[in-house]
Amino acid sequence: MSARRAHDAEWVEHALEGLAAAGYQRGAARRSVIECLGRQSCAVTAQQIEDELRQDEAPVGRASIYRTLEQLEELGLVHRLDLGTGVASFEAARESGEHHHHLLCERCGRLVPFEDSGLERAISNLSRRSDFEVAAHDVTLRGLCERCA
Repeated sequence: MSARRAHDAEWVEHALEGLAAAGYQRGAARRSVIECLGRQSCAVTAQQIEDELRQDEAPVGRASIYRTLEQLEELGLVHRLDLGTGVASFEAARESGEHHHHLLCERCGRLVPFEDSGLERAISNLSRRSDFEVAAHDVTLRGLCERCA
């Protein structure tokens, strides 16, 4: 199993355990949504999850997808991203705190993840200089992707 797939499997188990600890049962629909989220490299919308799961033999209903996303968000197991498109996106919240930021194409809506250690240091330095404890941050840079530029 590749390191990426093992990492995804760890999050899936972590999410299922978190839901169980909160009293939620391990239903097939909930597991399908969680496994779908675990496979993603970046944020996805509920519609994108539904489209991917529709290709499976046992598709999951839209209400179940939204309910599962809401439960995962309440438990801090997913991050909800409001990218200004009018539709929320969701991505797995890793136990390690590992995260990435986003480049959003304003023309086609393409979302590209990026990591930048310099940006993380700058945010940390700003937090220290301003005596403001930054608990979380989201960075989304908007512009045109190479296909639309």
